[in-house]
Amino acid sequence: MTTAIKLTGVRKSFPIGRGLFRSPTHLHAVHPISLEIQKGETLGVVGESGCGKSTLARMLAGLTIPSSGVIEIEGWDSSANDPREFGRKVQYVFQDPISSLNPRKTIRQIVGAPLKFLYKMNSSQRNSRIREIFNSVKLREDFLDRYPHEFSGGQAQRIGLARAIVADAKIIVLDEPVSALDVSVQAQVLNLLAELKVKLNLTYVFISHDLAVVEAVSDRVAVLYFGSLVELGSAEQVFSKPCHPYTKLLASSAPRVGVRLKRPEADNAELPDPLNPPLGCAFATRCPIAKDKCTKLVPELRWLDNGVQVACHFAEAT
Repeated sequence: MTTAIKLTGVRKSFPIGRGLFRSPTHLHAVHPISLEIQKGETLGVVGESGCGKSTLARMLAGLTIPSSGVIEIEGWDSSANDPREFGRKVQYVFQDPISSLNPRKTIRQIVGAPLKFLYKMNSSQRNSRIREIFNSVKLREDFLDRYPHEFSGGQAQRIGLARAIVADAKIIVLDEPVSALDVSVQAQVLNLLAELKVKLNLTYVFISHDLAVVEAVSDRVAVLYFGSLVELGSAEQVFSKPCHPYTKLLASSAPRVGVRLKRPEADNAELPDPLNPPLGCAFATRCPIAKDKCTKLVPELRWLDNGVQVACHFAEAT
């Protein structure tokens, strides 16, 4: 298979508390992550709030510059920081479909912007391409001269998808694309995403906190905790037999119809202090199988016999 995105030691930290007479401290949002995403696959990225999902997504789309490490997109080194090249290769679909659209511009202007600024198309060329894409996302052409506030959430998200695919980018980063939609509308958008993926040969990075959605749409799943990649494997393997204690906690905490929620095995549900991270495994204080080694040594991502990668000293005991 051909690699669409390759991350090598990608890290992001943000300076905070900068003052006149003191140096800033750093909040480590994403610890060094290395992985490859293959062309045509959907990689689901899950984890609780504050785990670094959105920061990772924004780095993949060129909206946030990594503090260190290299992101290669279809062999192109993104450290060149060329916004136009980023836009041709990767597009981003935002969580809130309404607020992601400029309220002062018509839909024609919004969807046509990538064509105007990335490819310098004239008005006639833009309108022809826009009509083609609107047909792909199942929207009427008369919507083009309306404004974002005139649409429902589902329609606005289809417009967001149209804007993402109009520039012919083959990699789409979807940051919680259906979380703000009603359940019935979610199903429509997810079906549309599946159709577009096959029709346009797209690669998806699907960020979500909804495990059921991620399991349904993903080929592989990456689990993040406290800015680190703790488990990576096929969706079927990760959800049917999770190997990292944190992945087990996520799976058992996800609500399912007809199944009573279980009390988490670990009483401490607090995340570590991001300004004062622990020396060892960040999950150690919440982990039911943690030992002394876990509080002293950070576990490295390693392969298990079942083909899953996991960052846990005692994953075989789960």
